[in-house]
Amino acid sequence: MLCIIPLPKGLFFCYNSSHMNFIQFLRIVEIRTKIVSVSTLALGFLWTWVTRGTIEWPLAVLMILATLMVDMGTTAFNTFYDFTNGVDAKETNREADKVLVHQNVAPGWALVVSLGLYGGAGILGLIITFLTGPWVLLVGILSFAVGFFYNGGPRPLSSTPLGEIFAGGFLGGVLFLLVIYTQTGALNLQDFLMAVPSTFFIASILTVNNTCDAVGDKRAGRFTLSILLGPKLSSLLIPLEGIVAYLSGATALALMAPATSGLQDILLSQSPLILAAGFSVPGYLAMQNRGYSHETKGPNMGEISQLFLIFTLGMVGALITQGILF
Repeated sequence: MLCIIPLPKGLFFCYNSSHMNFIQFLRIVEIRTKIVSVSTLALGFLWTWVTRGTIEWPLAVLMILATLMVDMGTTAFNTFYDFTNGVDAKETNREADKVLVHQNVAPGWALVVSLGLYGGAGILGLIITFLTGPWVLLVGILSFAVGFFYNGGPRPLSSTPLGEIFAGGFLGGVLFLLVIYTQTGALNLQDFLMAVPSTFFIASILTVNNTCDAVGDKRAGRFTLSILLGPKLSSLLIPLEGIVAYLSGATALALMAPATSGLQDILLSQSPLILAAGFSVPGYLAMQNRGYSHETKGPNMGEISQLFLIFTLGMVGALITQGILF
């Protein structure tokens, strides 16, 4: 047995080294959700290639590894605090992937995993800072702070109505802009506009999660945006966030087109994004018909993940088409 840092309640947490296997590690970091950061990275690098015509691959590899480490470390940290704060409990949670709840994995493992991944990301971040500039270090420190306070501290960000803003903002907009900055050393207005779509869609993923978890979150003393709005408004917010993501993406792409481009050329370049929006409608309808609760959380999270993948493919296709046409 090995004891690690004290918990906020003054208790020491211990873990047994035989209580976690590789599959459980993947579930602690929720590897299936890394599609979010991978999507933002892909769009950031593709946007850089389309608008600047080059990619610095050594920096790209470092950025990908550091981002995934921060993402997985933050998830492991959230897993730890969700369990120790009673947010994830057998009485309200139906997700088999919550190994701390349903497989008796010692919670200390989640904290060890988180600290290890954060340490690796910190080393890579210092290397990237050395190769690019001090602004990267500042954003990196801020990202670590948000990762901690998202589920840690006396009033976690995830337990407030600001959760969607920070999750979407950092995994979407901030990460997108950081990719471009590390590649080029500069940002322009078009970069900021193109950072908006991912921000809103990632926020919608959290809204689905929080709307399904509203009963358990309220019991645990949380006050998320879904609790603030109530079930009816929350269920309307989810498709609204998706609409804003698609419209902002279409707007940013349209502004990227040359001034001499006709409407037909612009619509042709955006046809992958338009098709993606059309393919997404049945998924949103399915979630609305299914409702949002602990019992429907699994299907709904699977649905919104598929919709996010469709959105990403639509954006990728539109960027490639735009790069070819213009």
